[in-house]
Amino acid sequence: MDVLEAIHTRRSIRAFTDAPVSEADLDTILRAAMTAPSAGNSQPWHFVVVTDRATLDAIPDIHSHAAMVRQAPLAIAVAAELAQEKYQGFGYWTLDCSAAVENLLLAARAIGLGTVWCGIYPRPERMEGLSRLLSLPEGIKAHALVVVGHPAQEFKRVDRFKPERIHRDRW
Repeated sequence: MDVLEAIHTRRSIRAFTDAPVSEADLDTILRAAMTAPSAGNSQPWHFVVVTDRATLDAIPDIHSHAAMVRQAPLAIAVAAELAQEKYQGFGYWTLDCSAAVENLLLAARAIGLGTVWCGIYPRPERMEGLSRLLSLPEGIKAHALVVVGHPAQEFKRVDRFKPERIHRDRW
């Protein structure tokens, strides 16, 4: 799929079929995620691929808006290893992980998978809850959860372009 088509038709998918995601497709989207830019090329991200049904079913207890994970075949938790940050103390890890998530979402769309980005950071209760559930080690911070599967709903193109939000040279 053309990258612009993937960008313009990517939507949060909250309904999934019961078809599994292939290892090849999982590899494709994780490779795309790891190709994202990062501050100082620090690449602080880690990805926890969750397929265990009991673990997936426990996620909505941590994130009340992640109920769709109960019907999805997998979720990917995105986390950052803070010691990997080149510019310590500035919090660029949040931007780095966001870029990785966006690459993952677009790659998934390009190969026909559906995703929904469930925000974990900056909510302490979600960050701590996901860290406990997935046994994240000290120094690893939970950032996001991406639910992945074959969509049971359509991708619809929506025009969100707002020319009034564009300013030139100055506000």
